[in-house]
Amino acid sequence: MAFLEVNYYSRVLGMNRVMNVLLPEESDHNPNWTNDSLKDLPVLYLLHGMSGNHFDWQRKSDIERLLRQTKLAVIMPAADLAWYTNTDYGMNYFDAISQELPRKVASLFPQISTKRKKHFVAGMSMGGYGAFKLAFSSSYFSYAASLSGTLISSLNYPGFLDMEKQAYWKGIFGDLDKFSGSKNDIFELAKRQSNTGIELPKLYAWVGQQDFFYGANEKAIPRLRKMGYDVSYETNPGDHEWYYWSKYIENILQWLPINYQAEKRLS
Repeated sequence: MAFLEVNYYSRVLGMNRVMNVLLPEESDHNPNWTNDSLKDLPVLYLLHGMSGNHFDWQRKSDIERLLRQTKLAVIMPAADLAWYTNTDYGMNYFDAISQELPRKVASLFPQISTKRKKHFVAGMSMGGYGAFKLAFSSSYFSYAASLSGTLISSLNYPGFLDMEKQAYWKGIFGDLDKFSGSKNDIFELAKRQSNTGIELPKLYAWVGQQDFFYGANEKAIPRLRKMGYDVSYETNPGDHEWYYWSKYIENILQWLPINYQAEKRLS
């Protein structure tokens, strides 16, 4: 598995950006992997959380080790603190990640599939919100997964706005009283998508029972199922921390429609 740090220019944001990439390659560990067999690869966009960056999954989880036997490319973009959103201060992070980035990936890595059925997205916390948002409002992703995701329908969720100053939240979402029903409300986006008649993305969510977003997830899942979404939902004892996200990312890999091969104990 090759690891690449890719610096590229984003026309949407008007600045240089960076993404980390895990890319299946020919190696002694996988003698049957050849250039001919490493084509039309499925891809997982793996999103970081608040205060994180494109290195989080690489440094804090076992994602590279878990995928050593599996033909799956992983794209880990940087979204800063922008909540995968076209911010009110004029920086269109959502467009950059939901539209421009897949085109950039297709240009730089032609061995990665461009088919929706092979495009997946997942994330933790803020990235869980981002994963569902991308799946509900773009045509690129057929599967979306959230770990401890911020699956809230109102910014008045207890303690949420206390995480940062109000000026920050206004810069991200604009008028905070108009969040519900807006382009940033994932339930509004899910409802709009469900009314289009297109094939809906399959969803997965996990949250720990001691996580402060546990209540939000408990309410979100039945709501999404009522709209017609196929949601696989798990909850176990656990908190809002990397120990659990590193553990349950493997559940996501097992859930995805890929030939996931659990790591063999190689020397």
